[in-house]
Amino acid sequence: MFANFEIPPSLIPSDPRFGCGPSLVPTEFLESLAKTGHHFMGTSHRKPGVKNVVKEIQDGLMKYFNVPSDYLVVMGNGGATLLFDMIALGIVEKKATHFTCGEFSEKWFKSSKAVPWIETDQVSVPFGKGLNGKAFPGSDLIAVTLNETSTGVQLSALPVVDENTILAVDATSGGGQCPCDVSKTDIYFFSPQKVFASDGGLWVAIMSPKALARAKKIAADKSRYVPDIMNWTNAISNSEQNQTYNTPALATLFIMNEQVKRMNLLGYSEVMKQAQNKADLLYSWAEKKPYLSAFIEEKEFRSVAVATIDVDPKVNVDDVIKFLEKKKVVYGIDGYRKLGRNQFRISLFHNITHGDLQKLTELLSLMIESKL
Repeated sequence: MFANFEIPPSLIPSDPRFGCGPSLVPTEFLESLAKTGHHFMGTSHRKPGVKNVVKEIQDGLMKYFNVPSDYLVVMGNGGATLLFDMIALGIVEKKATHFTCGEFSEKWFKSSKAVPWIETDQVSVPFGKGLNGKAFPGSDLIAVTLNETSTGVQLSALPVVDENTILAVDATSGGGQCPCDVSKTDIYFFSPQKVFASDGGLWVAIMSPKALARAKKIAADKSRYVPDIMNWTNAISNSEQNQTYNTPALATLFIMNEQVKRMNLLGYSEVMKQAQNKADLLYSWAEKKPYLSAFIEEKEFRSVAVATIDVDPKVNVDDVIKFLEKKKVVYGIDGYRKLGRNQFRISLFHNITHGDLQKLTELLSLMIESKL
């Protein structure tokens, strides 16, 4: 369809990666890792060389999110999806209520629903709509998703819960960029392959004293079987020693630490401001072009981390994407496959520059308009 289309050199982004995960890992981070030679990769995660990196990550996140000193950054292997099961098995006492608005919030609900000894309720809206959640009578855990990766819906406010209820927030694709007062949450968890620009396979949970106490209380109940890999006391005790329960991917830790340091140079407020500016660019583009529209109609729920833009069916976005990938100019702007929409899903993660997003929008417009 675009065989004869010539890409103007001025519209080629400096980096082709616009995917919503894994995200853009700066090449300079890989160069820094290479410079460690034989003193980091292939060494023990129980030794100071790695434990110091874990401590830097923990301290860096505490500083970045400005959480109280009695919170704990807990880390482990398996990715944030593992926490869906860990939270149901080891944090929920009797009942959880999940607020769902897309594929991944639904997945979290289904994980809780599968645990036979707890009750699980679901409050849902159609994909593309937003909801913030609220306290629910009889529930000792409220589960919300900060940024729904599949649709580009973002929370506009946190639920308020009482002292006996845990507020758990899946922040996987928005953590560090979408607005959120982490000190108002009890478990704020994510994987580093999104805003924190590393590889997957690691989970990070910033836990309040209330959440830590709940985890220890349930772990003391020997009538509940929980595999050691999902045991919160194992994760907590190891994190207190700046390590993970079992062997982590050291490159993931190193690269994430580089990103945390980079983001702390700006601070959370400035990172959020830059994210909003990039979101404004994408959504104003969608509003100005007659062949585009923002999938999320409610402006207060439009994500500053993942932008979903519908395209006039006269132009097949798959053809656009395949052409750009073949030319190695743009990667990863496919819509979420299960939505089945003629749509671009574009990451606004911190390392993707405003300038590159500007070039991307102009290039996409040029291609689309050449076929209308």
